Amino acid sequence: MEKKEQLYEGKAKKVFATDDENLVIVSYKDDATAFDGLKKGTIAGKGVVNNRMTNRMMQLLEKEGVPTHFVKELSERETLVKKVKIVPLEVIIRNVSAGSFSKRYGVEEGIPFDEPTIEFSYKNDDLHDPLINDYHAIALHLATREEIELIKQYAFKVNEVLKAYFLTLGVKLIDFKLEFGKTAEGTIVLADEISPDTCRFWDAKTNEKLDKDRFRRDLGGVEDAYREIFKRVSGK
Repeated sequence: MEKKEQLYEGKAKKVFATDDENLVIVSYKDDATAFDGLKKGTIAGKGVVNNRMTNRMMQLLEKEGVPTHFVKELSERETLVKKVKIVPLEVIIRNVSAGSFSKRYGVEEGIPFDEPTIEFSYKNDDLHDPLINDYHAIALHLATREEIELIKQYAFKVNEVLKAYFLTLGVKLIDFKLEFGKTAEGTIVLADEISPDTCRFWDAKTNEKLDKDRFRRDLGGVEDAYREIFKRVSGK
């Protein structure tokens, strides 16, 4: 598969065209940002961890009936994926109070919910990704009612599968962000990534944070946390 011109560069990834118009190559960077890009840095080896871990998670989810954009891992940092048009909704599933949820509603971190919650953000950098509900999303033509229901169904399924999986590795899945895209045929699939950049992972025994919060909150040991979570996932 020939890598052609760069189509896009985001905070954590670059996307390149290929000789197949329906396939693109995603290349993962070590750049890290937080707080809407106000905090910038580098996490050595992050691109490798996020690429390889995302691919494992996507393959696991495919087996459990969640369609994804994953096609083939090309190298440590690069993966071939289906070209999709991203639905401009960030989907956040939460199992335990943490991060912006705790801040927004004035509750301490670490309180398990009776059942998972779901929230949507409007994926728009200029507006700083504001919270949005189904009705707003439909009013803004971001997705149809049927698409939103399907996205919710997939998101809860992802949670069910990953929560159980990570528990076997001694890790609690606190919350995470998903993005979905539409293929050329109009099929909704899971896209973007599943990594310590997009998930909160706490050690099941110690509650030690094994994710990007270590970078956001200057907790130190950022690279070690990324390596540790990947070590558990890869079994090495």
